[in-house]
Amino acid sequence: MTQNPLAEKGTLLLALIAGLSLNGSFTALFSAIVPFSLFPPIALALYCLHQRYQHHAMPPGYPLLVAANFLLGLLVYSAIVRAEYPAIGSNFVPSILAVVLVLWIGRRLKMLRRTQTDGDENY
Repeated sequence: MTQNPLAEKGTLLLALIAGLSLNGSFTALFSAIVPFSLFPPIALALYCLHQRYQHHAMPPGYPLLVAANFLLGLLVYSAIVRAEYPAIGSNFVPSILAVVLVLWIGRRLKMLRRTQTDGDENY
């Protein structure tokens, strides 16, 4: 029985939340401009992601997507904070990188879907 790579959307979501949480925690701790952040309590997603990774084998191609979603979370939170507090700096670079990353992730998911449907037709 083959594992459906598209069923791993929960792992991708956890990676995105973990990226948001990590950047939120760093910003709350090391930036005097940004007050309290709610993301440190949400950092539990890191633990959940680690447990999921330990107990479930990921389909081929998914570790790279998980890392991309983590990076996307970092970039999105950075862009949001920089838009809210312009004194920190411009949000142009994080925004552009996040858009490029979203397009790459979408393309990669389509490729995985195509290979999955091709694999199902062979059986």
